[in-house]
Amino acid sequence: MICNNLSFMNFLTRKNIDLKVADAVSGGIASKLVERSDVCGLDAGVGKPRVLEAMTITHGFRDGTKVLQDFSIQIDAGEIISLLGPSGCGKTTTLRLIAGLEPLQKGTIKIGGSTASSEGIHTPPENRNVAMMFQDYALFPHLSVFDNVMFGLGRISREERRDRAIKALDDVGLSEYWDRKPATLSGGQQQRVALARAIAPNPQLLLLDEPFSDLDTELRRKVRTDTIRVLKSAGVGALMVTHDPEEALYMSDRIAVMKDGQIEQIGPPMDLYNNPRSLYVARLFSEINEFLGIVKNGMVETALGLAPASELKDGELATVMIRPEHVLIGDEAKAVPGAVDASLDLLKYLGRDAVMQAKLDNGDEVIIRTDIRNLPLDTSSVPIALDFKNSISFKK
Repeated sequence: MICNNLSFMNFLTRKNIDLKVADAVSGGIASKLVERSDVCGLDAGVGKPRVLEAMTITHGFRDGTKVLQDFSIQIDAGEIISLLGPSGCGKTTTLRLIAGLEPLQKGTIKIGGSTASSEGIHTPPENRNVAMMFQDYALFPHLSVFDNVMFGLGRISREERRDRAIKALDDVGLSEYWDRKPATLSGGQQQRVALARAIAPNPQLLLLDEPFSDLDTELRRKVRTDTIRVLKSAGVGALMVTHDPEEALYMSDRIAVMKDGQIEQIGPPMDLYNNPRSLYVARLFSEINEFLGIVKNGMVETALGLAPASELKDGELATVMIRPEHVLIGDEAKAVPGAVDASLDLLKYLGRDAVMQAKLDNGDEVIIRTDIRNLPLDTSSVPIALDFKNSISFKK
């Protein structure tokens, strides 16, 4: 009974109906679905079906080089997760394995609760109900926009194919361009055609491989917003590969930071930015200031005062990390113990903000990011201090 009512619960979830209201109209089925989260791949506490579960994946090249090591990730319907990391960390290989473009060597991949890849099991890509969007869009130049969207809808009646293509083009705002060829469209419009083609088959999961990297800044911002809206409206789970931290922060419900074929840290964007578990994660999202010191009584002495290090042992060498926006200047800094005077050099003007470099008497340099209205007229000697409640200390 619970599995038979899964589609009904999906409808309630997508419409954002409260669980109590859902119970009232479903005879208590909604609560049962949440309680029985193991049935049909539901995520307990959220009530959304789990569209992807990749468990303990290990994969490598024939020469023995490991690309992925004990890699695991889960995605729920309507959730957007970004894989963020440098080239060679295993991001694209992860997409290819989930899509079924490569046989899995070790581990298990479940899509919609069904095993798609495991040792001895390999479901072909066309049978996985997974869509992919590539960096180059992969549109057919000789086909119209409408026919490009229709192309991936081969196993249903022509009438249903037409209806799905019309709806998909309407969802991405391209209905009036249905008869145009891709070459006559802008880059942003071509990207939206690719998105329409990807969502038209009603996939459970969409895989995106750096889909916005070729767009200019203004267009990229708009297309990102449109993509989020379409995916959330359709309730499609998405896994996006990117090397751009700003893009990951903007697009994602959760970010998985990858390093050497493993997930270094995964969580909501704000959590990864404000509470990185390692210097590797901290450095990935912005410039940071780093100070070395010895832990004593749960504190680390730096050139700008004492920083908390309660999780480290006395006597350990520590690196104190603080982001440029958490460096105080001027009147804000004067009231902070450990404040010192420093000369400031303007490095970057960013419109509302400015990035500066402070030079300390001991030769240390500190990067500061502040509202342009806070810039002092005289930058030759300015009080600066660290907002240590926003600092994090790591064992060296």
